[in-house]
Amino acid sequence: MVLGYYDFWQWLALVQHELLLFAGVFFLIGALDDIIVDGIWIWLKLTGRAKTPTIDRQAIAQRQLNGPVAVFVPAWREANVIGDTIRHMLAVWPQADLRLYIGCYRNDPDTIAAAMSAASTLGSAGDNRLRIVIHDRLGPSTKADCLNRLHQALRDDERRSGRLFECVVFHDAEDMVDPAGLSLLDNAVARGADFAQLPVEPMPQKNSRWLGSHYCEEFAEAHGKGMVVRSAIGAALPGAGVGCAISRRALHQLSRGRLDGTPFEANSLTEDYELGLAVDAMGGASRFVRVRGEDGRIVATRAFFPSKLSHVVRQKTRWIHGIALQGWDRVGWTGSAVETWMRARDRRGPLTALVLLVGYTLLALTLVLWVAIAMGSASKAPVSPLLVWLLAANFAAFLWRVAWRFGFTAQTHGWAEGMRAVLRIPFTNVIAILAGRRAVAAYGRTLLGRAVEWDKTPHFTHPASAVDPDNRSHAKPQESLT
Repeated sequence: MVLGYYDFWQWLALVQHELLLFAGVFFLIGALDDIIVDGIWIWLKLTGRAKTPTIDRQAIAQRQLNGPVAVFVPAWREANVIGDTIRHMLAVWPQADLRLYIGCYRNDPDTIAAAMSAASTLGSAGDNRLRIVIHDRLGPSTKADCLNRLHQALRDDERRSGRLFECVVFHDAEDMVDPAGLSLLDNAVARGADFAQLPVEPMPQKNSRWLGSHYCEEFAEAHGKGMVVRSAIGAALPGAGVGCAISRRALHQLSRGRLDGTPFEANSLTEDYELGLAVDAMGGASRFVRVRGEDGRIVATRAFFPSKLSHVVRQKTRWIHGIALQGWDRVGWTGSAVETWMRARDRRGPLTALVLLVGYTLLALTLVLWVAIAMGSASKAPVSPLLVWLLAANFAAFLWRVAWRFGFTAQTHGWAEGMRAVLRIPFTNVIAILAGRRAVAAYGRTLLGRAVEWDKTPHFTHPASAVDPDNRSHAKPQESLT
């Protein structure tokens, strides 16, 4: 049957109603999930269990380590930043027991040359603490595979020296480490933690207010509230891949549990996330190390995050693919009810993307119907009391979420960035939709037999070369001309 002119608008109104119900219910479920976490955090603050201690950053930075500590930095096409990373890391971490392992690929001569150039400026003391490891495979493989190569180099060094490392710290090639970070992680492991994680603090970018800076609010809330709550309720702490440490005992245990004797699954896209869960699964103790320096700033790992849309979507795709889709297969749902809840929160990326897409489709459809009603082409459909209540509840939940986003971002980056975080909400939603679609497509290709590759994002400027004296940089990352 061919729909009549008015039948079309009635049909469109019916579609709008059904989409309203779908989006409203799932938005509300997600909102209630977040509100429970908010409530736990408020209770922790009121009872003093979420208190952030204050330390003397420089005094702790000068402390000797409890034993040898290895720092792993995998690098693929990081010639723009790896030299600054090496120089900054070895300058602010002066401990003699530190050894920095830089993992490069033999088909990446620019990164190798940049690392060697940095090594030549360090002097003999710096040379003794730096080891550049060339992978025997062509890059890019995966970050996990590169870490496995660094683990092999570490074991070779242990056999030669007869001395075992106390722990391994993980960082990325673009990270600006905190002077106190190494000692804090080392101390956490020395006091019994098998896994320890520092907060991550993305740096606002003046030339990318709406894309590169949107990571600020995500990590401000995730590492200012989410990780605090996970730690307090006894859930596993997922690794961020930077500013985290694992005890040598736990790393050895992970290696023994795998047939090839390596600690990481080479096909994993989010080996960092899985690391914390794996330590918890084998009974290891985990600790989220959140403290402030005497200047009031959190001891954290800082970096410029991707600032172009394609790069942002690519990175978010890797996270969703690895955590939500690969994680479902690889990590499963083992653990307590609390752990299952946290893993469900971690894996809601594809569903969130779908609901957001429905929401924006619904918005466009509603605008079309409003125009049609104003022109007299369609009549206004009655709205049930249940739907009115659902919409009101979602609107209230949205305002609640906005307040939290502003609060955590403003506390870390200032009120102006907090306001921008609220204005960035549509941008973050569009990114989530694009990344969710891309992640599902990428996961589907792996199911058809396509190999997993390190689909990494490029980095152009190391923060240490652009920060203001108080480290509150809004410097513009300079893109490479090559």
